[in-house]
Amino acid sequence: MSGVSTWRAVLLAGGRSSRMGTDKAALLWGNGTLLTHMHARLIAAGADDVIVSGDRPCLGGIPDATLDTGPMGALAQLAPRMHDGAWIVVPVDMPLLSVDLLQALLTTGATCTCVDGHPLPMALRVDAATRTVIEAVGARSGGERSLRALQRAVGTCVLPATRWEHALRNCNTPAEWRALQAEFC
Repeated sequence: MSGVSTWRAVLLAGGRSSRMGTDKAALLWGNGTLLTHMHARLIAAGADDVIVSGDRPCLGGIPDATLDTGPMGALAQLAPRMHDGAWIVVPVDMPLLSVDLLQALLTTGATCTCVDGHPLPMALRVDAATRTVIEAVGARSGGERSLRALQRAVGTCVLPATRWEHALRNCNTPAEWRALQAEFC
């Protein structure tokens, strides 16, 4: 990525996929699954390392220590493992994620950057202070434990969504998955 020489990624692939009714990470996409596709996409985009959140032994995934805490709970669990520097956090169910979008997120120089109306993907500049906020927000309960709460707490640069609507498509339900497959597979 231009402007950022070293960056790492967190691939969120835990959770129950309750709205989908089946494990989203295991859904077939291209020559593999959403999990393998997203991991390969991050590496191809330039990530020096990808930490997989979730019980995914094939990629060294880190199982959720506490179930049903959502993406923020998973991120808080991983915070001690996150080295200082630039990080991208992405969900497993966003197969059209573009290098262009990742580059835009990384090059703002802000502590946190996301796209308007989309808490993910996001870029985080992790240091001791940011890590402390991640862990504190992750320890909250209910709606106070959310990526948006983290983004409010650290101050976030918000990019306009228009340019990346295509790359931001994700699939949470069988209908969204069928529509995505019909259009792009």
